[in-house]
Amino acid sequence: MATSCPHVSGIHPVKPSAKGCEDCLKIGDSWVHLRLCLSCGHVGCCDSSKNKHATKHFRSSRHPIVRSLEPGEAWGWCYVDEVMLDL
Repeated sequence: MATSCPHVSGIHPVKPSAKGCEDCLKIGDSWVHLRLCLSCGHVGCCDSSKNKHATKHFRSSRHPIVRSLEPGEAWGWCYVDEVMLDL
């Protein structure tokens, strides 16, 4: 697992936008796991979820790094460099 990529400099202290996947909550759907955008705080569902809202958020916003919001997990993912990060 990588410890860094050039995009970690864009990580900001963020507050989660919702207590679940923001977009799934709006449409009344469910998710598998949650991801937190470290640029703006958007909470989206993972790619194992049918809606893949975290990836859709990256594609629309170009915010590069998310971290897992699952209890006990401290990893992140850079969409641009396609590397896992030890956060």
